[in-house]
Amino acid sequence: MSDEQPVLLNITPGQTAVITLNRPDRHNAFNDEVISGLTEIFDLLAKNTDEVRFVILRGAGKSFSAGADLEWMKDQSYNTLDANREDAQALADMLYKLYSLPQLTVALVQGAAMGGGAGLVAACDVAVAVKDTKFKFSEVKLGLTPATISPFVIRAIGPRWARALFASGEGFDAQFAHQIGLVQYVIGSADEFTGMEEHLASLAFAAAPGAVADAKTLVHDVAGEEIDHGLMKNLAHRIADRRASDEGKEGLAAFLEKRKPNWAE
Repeated sequence: MSDEQPVLLNITPGQTAVITLNRPDRHNAFNDEVISGLTEIFDLLAKNTDEVRFVILRGAGKSFSAGADLEWMKDQSYNTLDANREDAQALADMLYKLYSLPQLTVALVQGAAMGGGAGLVAACDVAVAVKDTKFKFSEVKLGLTPATISPFVIRAIGPRWARALFASGEGFDAQFAHQIGLVQYVIGSADEFTGMEEHLASLAFAAAPGAVADAKTLVHDVAGEEIDHGLMKNLAHRIADRRASDEGKEGLAAFLEKRKPNWAE
């Protein structure tokens, strides 16, 4: 694998995008180039829903991502407050772009997912982790807080566990990550990634692309909202709009005619 680019993108003829964090010698730690590379890729994928329906995020080498590069963080410590805020905003924007992608997104995690690396995991829809993967929100041990990743992690694991893990900096393994909701699938070794990719791809391509995007937005909009008449009216309108959509009509017709819908052919 080439070391020239810190982030690689491969879009297959089968409408799958594979994004690889490509700094294996640094355990795929973040720096300006990684953040800007991911941002550009997420912007591209958001505009290409016809060409890409399934997105995989993985790390080259032994680790998924060790979080922020320590040399990069050291350089930042000498920057002005405004420069630090600009860098932090770039990271926050990148994470939000990943979270907001309309496609089904999957993180394949091995080795270590620390700090911002665990934030990438939380910002994806699905995470698959090798059982011995190490996770940690260790920012407090550096006098920092996991601010930019916090919305995605809190939505994944809830405020109780987020508060405990953010404040203590305690490390944990993939099985514990599964128990608290950060990871959906735990596998024995990286050799099993291929089977999980195929399984999740089959689910992604069986679903209508527009419905996938709307389902993701639905969860974002409804989570934490009070269940009242206004919310239920909004949701009734959403399902009505889906029924009247081209995808909704095609899905029902395909079911009644006992055939595959056009997006699954």
